[in-house]
Amino acid sequence: MTRWASIVVARKWWVVAVVLIAVIVAGVWGAGVFSKLSSGGYTDPGSESAEVSRIVDDTFGRQDPDIVAIYTVPTGKTLADLEPAVTETLDRFRAEVPTQSVTSYWSAVPPAKQLLLSSDGAKVAASIVLSPDAHVTVANFADLLPKLEIDGVESEFAGGSVVGVSLSNRLQADLIRAEAIAIPITLVLLVFVFGGLVAASVPVFVGLLSVLSSLGILRLLTEVTEVSSFALNVASLIGLGLAIDYGLFIVSRFREELANGSEPADAARRTVLTAGRTVLFSGLLLACAFAGMLVFPQAVIRSLGFGAIAAVTGAAVLSLTVVPALLAILGHRIDALSWRKGAAQRGEERARQFWGGVVTRVMRRPAVVAVGITAGLLVLAAPLTKATLGEITYTALPVDDSARIATETLATEFPSTGEGATLVLRGPDGAPASPGDLSKVVAAAKQVDGIAQAVVLATENDVTAIQALYAEGVEGAAAGDAVQGLRAIDAPSGTELLVGGGRATVDDGNASIVKWLPAMIAIMVGSTLVLMFLAFGSVVLPIKAVAMAGLSLAATFGVLTWVFQEGHGAELLGVTPAPLEATFVVLILAVVFGLSTDYEVFLMSRMVEARAAGATTEEAVRIGAERTGRVVTAAAMLLIVVTGAFTVSGLSIMRFLGVGMILALIIDATVVRMLLVPSVVKLMGEANWWAPKWMRRVHERVGLGH
Repeated sequence: MTRWASIVVARKWWVVAVVLIAVIVAGVWGAGVFSKLSSGGYTDPGSESAEVSRIVDDTFGRQDPDIVAIYTVPTGKTLADLEPAVTETLDRFRAEVPTQSVTSYWSAVPPAKQLLLSSDGAKVAASIVLSPDAHVTVANFADLLPKLEIDGVESEFAGGSVVGVSLSNRLQADLIRAEAIAIPITLVLLVFVFGGLVAASVPVFVGLLSVLSSLGILRLLTEVTEVSSFALNVASLIGLGLAIDYGLFIVSRFREELANGSEPADAARRTVLTAGRTVLFSGLLLACAFAGMLVFPQAVIRSLGFGAIAAVTGAAVLSLTVVPALLAILGHRIDALSWRKGAAQRGEERARQFWGGVVTRVMRRPAVVAVGITAGLLVLAAPLTKATLGEITYTALPVDDSARIATETLATEFPSTGEGATLVLRGPDGAPASPGDLSKVVAAAKQVDGIAQAVVLATENDVTAIQALYAEGVEGAAAGDAVQGLRAIDAPSGTELLVGGGRATVDDGNASIVKWLPAMIAIMVGSTLVLMFLAFGSVVLPIKAVAMAGLSLAATFGVLTWVFQEGHGAELLGVTPAPLEATFVVLILAVVFGLSTDYEVFLMSRMVEARAAGATTEEAVRIGAERTGRVVTAAAMLLIVVTGAFTVSGLSIMRFLGVGMILALIIDATVVRMLLVPSVVKLMGEANWWAPKWMRRVHERVGLGH
């Protein structure tokens, strides 16, 4: 770090120029990422349901429609009157757009025919599966739907691709709106924190660079792996928030060094060696937390992990290059455009007095504070015992979204199109199953609770596809029970029976997440323990940090369960109560754990620094809280503004993420970091700094320093 600090300060203009050019080029090239993002990736490719999907697609062609066009019979007309217009429209669409299949009510044969007519006979549907040769993307998908509209006939459009594209379009619009809201508000807040416009502008400027770098890195990732459309929003806003937080931390330390009498160049070098080292360490911790997401087989979770790692890396690199170089250039002008001379210094003195007084009072009765706060957090965590995992569905869209309205029309007015399970029966030695074996499976499927009927769809070579439709009203957990009942059917001798379908895919995906969650947690916890030991030379401090992060997580998810699953206050957020979406549970787990240990690093680095200078444990706690209380609180407040922008999204899952981040930041940066941690450190006394002799020798050799 010493050599890097000297290079950045000595070559400050070159550093700024090179980084600016690189980031702008990356941002311009990365703007093309929007057309390359995926709306899928939720399936565990090694699951039974995924195997069923592959077998059916390879044998009979893809069955799930990209588009379901719903046409309402005009008043005074009949189904027969509507047929010519629908047939002509579908024929023209087939001629203009490569399709795998186009099936309307009039071209379908039983039993599919009755699935395409509404219960009251007033609406008909057409199922369209696009060909891979269509090369449809989010960008050009909007051009397809107008081709299916009929003049004078009410037309609605549902289907997997329609819902997926609607989600992607809203995510893109949400990102632009969120950044338009977050950036000016953070600038205003930073002006109040620093007392001047120049100092406030540095973190915001670096935040903007972080957004551009995120675009470039994600575009690069799309060349080698599937990247979810959600990853763009997550990476951009997390990168923006962290870059501003890191910038705040570094600028604050630089001004502190100037106030202590250092020359600008020396102050910049000292800032890199202290605050810069902490930022580097923080980035490592966060990257390790997000790396735990890479163990999951679902592409969407891995892409969120890659996106978050990209955001953290970009924020840390920019904070260790552009920020100190700019500070070396600005020097004492960092305090320019202040509204009142000395306002920032007086604000810092008041903050130190406030937080020093709070911590002093906490340490007078540490046991009472520790027990009281722990009990309160456990009360908030109590609803977590009732949490269940769900999926992203069309209900994540706003109630007035056209794709959601059309999908609800399918679900309510076409009851026979209700969700069903797909059974694949494979015969022995490449031969089809015998009629007797097939009849046994169909009869057994009809006897499963929750199954209304079972019909043979088709047979090709040794594969027979069977559709088992759920009874009306059977969904969610009840549909999951029906899937388990179908999987419990004994396959006839010499045959293989597999069960897939929508509900099976969701349940298999959630089971996979539960299976791999311990591995993710082990990676997060293990890397945190190792890195914090290398940084602080203590065995106790890392264990305490993990325990504090666990309490923050439990309390956060308890409140999220109470609101988003149990529905308390859900109407105020405009969301439909539902089980917690598993993918975003994993994301919030990684983000909250990472940020919890991140703020712990900010606090503990100053405590350990004071301890190394000869302070007692109690003095080190007070000094650490005094020096970081204002910065940590301001950083949390700024990150709340940035991630809170998720809550203005029209998508309920993004509101889930936004509310989760706000809760975690409020709990962690105030209650845990400034009250619970000082009380626990005080109670543990000298034990905080303990490590076995052999581990101390390891730290002396390979420790990261302070």
